[in-house]
Amino acid sequence: MGDAERISVGIVGASGYGGVQLVRLLFDHPKLDLVYLGGDSTAGKPFSDLYPHLGHAITQSIEAIDLDQIADRCQVVFLSLPNGIACDLAPRLLERGCRVLDLSADYRFFDLDTYQTWYGKERSDRSVAETAVYGLPELYRSQIAQARLVGCPGCYPTASLLALSPLLKQGLVSPETAIIDAKSGTSGGGRQAKTNMLLAEADNSLGAYGVARHRHTPEIEQICSDLAGHEVMVQFTPHLIPMARGILATVYATMRDPGLVREDLSTIYQAFYRSSPWVKILPSGVYPQTKWACGTNLCYIGIEVDQRTGRVIVMSAIDNLLKGQAGQALQCLNIMMGWDETLGLPKLCFYP
Repeated sequence: MGDAERISVGIVGASGYGGVQLVRLLFDHPKLDLVYLGGDSTAGKPFSDLYPHLGHAITQSIEAIDLDQIADRCQVVFLSLPNGIACDLAPRLLERGCRVLDLSADYRFFDLDTYQTWYGKERSDRSVAETAVYGLPELYRSQIAQARLVGCPGCYPTASLLALSPLLKQGLVSPETAIIDAKSGTSGGGRQAKTNMLLAEADNSLGAYGVARHRHTPEIEQICSDLAGHEVMVQFTPHLIPMARGILATVYATMRDPGLVREDLSTIYQAFYRSSPWVKILPSGVYPQTKWACGTNLCYIGIEVDQRTGRVIVMSAIDNLLKGQAGQALQCLNIMMGWDETLGLPKLCFYP
């Protein structure tokens, strides 16, 4: 493919936070043309009615979801929709020759029975779902490069799995001891009006939710099991933090070799992520902060060993809307197109 050839891209579900992140990223991407913005509930409205601050740059309107129109105009389609909708749209777009990247949970699961148990939707697209690749590039880069359908990971699984993966892949911890304590900003709940997301409700407060039953749990366990080579269960507890964006995941696990020290693990992590430009392993005594990742596609990882308890503690920080959602989807597209996976993605945060 010549450098001069540009790829036409559409976003279905452009009005939400995931959609507006994609608009920003695609607008700046040197090889992509954003030609379609879709959404049924906001169809006919200028995009700038929803996001007035983008009116000087984005002059398009939201269009109704017409799959024939989309397939005629777009080579690549991002589906940024509530769970349970993409699986009705993706098969028809794929039939028409589009590449599809789904930001919902519909194509994240190797086993659709797991999806149906946790998300409650009967599926009729099993043959299509079997072709989907889990879109975590640091683990499945070679499969993503060959894929036409990518199920982009959730934000919590991204932060959790990047912290845990080297430990499980190398057999360094007892998997059943893994505990993930994660905290997310309010943008993870989407743009719809919700009482618990009101400033008066969420500000100056911190609380857990979805305890022992959060839908990201089976997604995390699926990839942990794939890495470990046997079925793995983990304890995952999410919390809501009164800030707009960012996730911090702190992972605890008991080491199989209590003699390992932090420097050993740092070397292992550096090697594991040596080909992963978006993962940054921090030096000894430095622990990640969400602000460092804000507005970027980066994941910062800090590592500590508690010799007293025999546990390793790994902390990871990402921007939940970028590496946890839209940025990761674009990273996957770069890989699918054979481009540098950092192309068009922000590398430096706004700071302070």
